[in-house]
Amino acid sequence: MSERKVYAPAPRVQLRDAFYATKPTAWTRYLRTSLPWQLVRFAVINLRMIRIIGLSHRGRS
Repeated sequence: MSERKVYAPAPRVQLRDAFYATKPTAWTRYLRTSLPWQLVRFAVINLRMIRIIGLSHRGRS
């Protein structure tokens, strides 16, 4: 009988350098945790939604 040939697995490509998360700056961390800024963003998003919904309801009776 012939022996089975054992092939070495292909070397793994290290993707660690290609896929990484950047470390947030102090300003970014502040904006993420600042309650006043979050309230401002919340209001802006809601005003945009109200405007878009209002535009979609125009022309309907």
